Amino acid sequence: MCNLYRHRGGPEQMALIARVMDEAADKSPPEHIYPKYDAWVIRRDPADGARVLDCMSWGIITTIKGKSGKPIQKAVTNVRNLQSPFWRSTIAKPEQRCLVPFNTFAEPKPGKGPDGRPAQHWFSIPSAPLSCFAGIWRWSEGKPRFAFLTCEPNPLVAPLHEKAMPVILAPEDYDRWLDGEVEEVCSLAQPFPSQLMAVA
Repeated sequence: MCNLYRHRGGPEQMALIARVMDEAADKSPPEHIYPKYDAWVIRRDPADGARVLDCMSWGIITTIKGKSGKPIQKAVTNVRNLQSPFWRSTIAKPEQRCLVPFNTFAEPKPGKGPDGRPAQHWFSIPSAPLSCFAGIWRWSEGKPRFAFLTCEPNPLVAPLHEKAMPVILAPEDYDRWLDGEVEEVCSLAQPFPSQLMAVA
């Protein structure tokens, strides 16, 4: 699963695909986004339907049964099972969908990097320095939190991370994701074309 991605730039860059709100312009999420970090998302403004920039925490809090059988809370960052009633009920509401801007995303690889941290494969879309994952968001524990969808890996990602990859949207599908009927938007959960991506 993807638990690290990068976003370079600030509200000025986001203004290319969303209206920048005054309250969002005062925030500055970090370049490297890990679970529970605050990050940029783009959602619909309920007042006029415009795309607006917002800042939310990565990871929707859910309660699951732990190994001991006792309930534990977990921040879910990646959503794969679109038939789960919990996620289905969220995806079914257009107002709970969002775009998650990114420049590159990481999947782990064996060993350590030059900085001593776990090594990573970094994936990018060279023709689009700013792209978007298909995201959803919910209020939990008193604040808005988001996650993004994952799907089968494409031929570029699969040899390096065989389990899954984030759902990356083409720009022409942004409005479809934000506004479409549930079956239509679930059909967008497809691997992004590998020939349009690069890995480092």
